[in-house]
Amino acid sequence: MTAVKRFVQEHPNITAWLGLSVGFVIMLLFAAKDVDLLPTQLLALVVSCVALAAACVWIINWD
Repeated sequence: MTAVKRFVQEHPNITAWLGLSVGFVIMLLFAAKDVDLLPTQLLALVVSCVALAAACVWIINWD
């Protein structure tokens, strides 16, 4: 647990990106559960969500 705390303190942007990415992907999978998507389409949406989360964290940290 100490290693996790140290990682969060040393890398807050990566931690925020991971947390936001997980949230985005969970919401995406929940919203798309009744939609007939091909696996490649779903993968493209997941990759887009992760990229969007990275962009959000990057913009938030524009001091």
